[in-house]
This record gives sequence, C-alpha cells and structure tokens, in this order.
Amino acid sequence: MQRLTEGNLRSLTRGGEAKRIRTAREGQHPYAVVVCCSDSRVIPEKIFDADIGELFVIRVAGNVLGAHQLGSIAYAVEHLGTRTVVMLGHTGCGAVAAALNGHADGFVASIVQDIRAAIGTEGDPNRACELNVRHGVNRIREAFADEPIEVLGAVYDIETGKVDWLNGSFAM
Repeated sequence: MQRLTEGNLRSLTRGGEAKRIRTAREGQHPYAVVVCCSDSRVIPEKIFDADIGELFVIRVAGNVLGAHQLGSIAYAVEHLGTRTVVMLGHTGCGAVAAALNGHADGFVASIVQDIRAAIGTEGDPNRACELNVRHGVNRIREAFADEPIEVLGAVYDIETGKVDWLNGSFAM
C-alpha cells in the first residue's frame, strides 16, 4: 500500500490536473478501445502515448474475450461513441505460453482453453500470439457486425516497444 500511495502522490505532482478535472466534469471521449493482456509490461497508455480519457482500455490475461470484455466494448461503442477497437497481443505472453505448454489449472484454465481454440496446433509462440489476436478480432467483428466500427489487430513487441499492425484493417 505504501508504494501505491507514494506513486499516487507522485502522479499528482506531474501535471495533468486540468485534463483530469475536465474529464471528471465533462466525461470521457476515448478515440479507441484497446483490448490487451493484463501483463504489467503492456501499458496501452504508454505504448500509444495517450493521456487521460483518450483510450478505453480492457485488460485481461491473454487478451481473451468473454461476456464482460464484449460488454465493455459495447459500452464504449454505444455510450461513448468510440469507433476504433484494437485487439492488442504481445510477444512473450505468459498466457499464450501456458496454452502452448498445456498448463491450465484452476481459473487459468478458461483463459488457456480460449487461447488453445484460437491457435489450434500452432507451436511457434509468435505465430500463436498473432493467431490469438486474429481470433479476437474475428469475435469482435461478429459481435458488433451491425456497428460502424473499425477493428484492428496488432502485436506489441515487449523488447523493442514497436507495434506491428496485422494485415488489413477490419473495417465494418
């Protein structure tokens, strides 16, 4: 708790007060939804140099999609007017590695099962990550077929910091 409290106090001295107050009073207007992994090395606001209120971020291990994640996307699309959805995978994903290695105990099993369905028999971790992203993009496209949104797939390289966009923007 001490480290978290100190971090919060530091964040208050860095500026951004005006934007924080404005979004608190006027609401958020994110230009994109980013569905990504919970991995602490994958921070969409830093990756895309975004500020308060600019991204609507949904984080879940393995960037898998269930009812709660799809409901969160629906909220951003239907209530906030966000028209771009990014499914962001990343290199070195522990959830993808677990799916490749067959490790799935307890609550992690549902995440691994979803990733296994996405990657099939693929054994290469980087290709498996891409397949998992494509699977998510397709699920979003199906769920929001009637919405005028653009769905993008991308993979973030945790070593280089570069985002590689998968071929084709999946506009609807």
